[in-house]
Amino acid sequence: MAYENILFEVKDGVGVLTFNRPKALNALNPATIEEISDVIDRVRKDDSVRVLVLTGAGEKAFVAGADITQFPKMNPLEARAFAERGQDVFARLEQLPKPVIACCNGFTLGGGCELAMSCDFIYASDKARFGQPEINLGIIPGFGGTQRLSRLVGRARAKELCMTGEMIDAQRAREIGLVAKVFPADQLLDETLKVASQLAAKSLVALRTIKLVVDRGADVDLKSGCAIEAEAFGASFASQDAREGVAAFLEKRKPEFKGSLTS
Repeated sequence: MAYENILFEVKDGVGVLTFNRPKALNALNPATIEEISDVIDRVRKDDSVRVLVLTGAGEKAFVAGADITQFPKMNPLEARAFAERGQDVFARLEQLPKPVIACCNGFTLGGGCELAMSCDFIYASDKARFGQPEINLGIIPGFGGTQRLSRLVGRARAKELCMTGEMIDAQRAREIGLVAKVFPADQLLDETLKVASQLAAKSLVALRTIKLVVDRGADVDLKSGCAIEAEAFGASFASQDAREGVAAFLEKRKPEFKGSLTS
């Protein structure tokens, strides 16, 4: 697929997807969502891409939301289909068996906030702003915002943000558990890529397993979650990465992990 709304490049195991509609504050239209879907498929199939980073072009926005200029054209059935397609793509991003980091350099609102929440964690510029302002249009979030936000920050705060449409700064987003770290704007991408490179050097098998176990365990009771963890812990000993990691530790050298998602 030839991309018109995004940029995608890979270097040293890190794929960087950049939303490239700065004049529209990188808003999500149907075409952009399809391009995101294509990148997800590429990253899933290509083990040379070990970590995926999402960021926005320009200095103002990560993704400022869905493209509202498309809304007057939609009837209720079309709006539902748009929401369901966005939810499907975001769910596949969430389920990608590799680390995904949202690098939020500016406005991260509406569909942009929903997209960021579909990543494994969020790093933000001190200039970034977060929110679900759909209420101000007389509608509600449609790409999973009411559901992921409540799971990340609790039901009361999620209701408050969705009902008021309030926009919060990056520090407040960190305080409530939405954002993992906040960096000065001119350091954000470098710091994010530094962490991404660290992850790219780790065992892809172990990274996949951690992501799977955390996500599955979040929906069950503690005892069941620990059982999932114990089973996965045992299974991890079958990988060549586990053998390499233990051997490297005992031999006091740096491990060279080469396992793939099929190992």
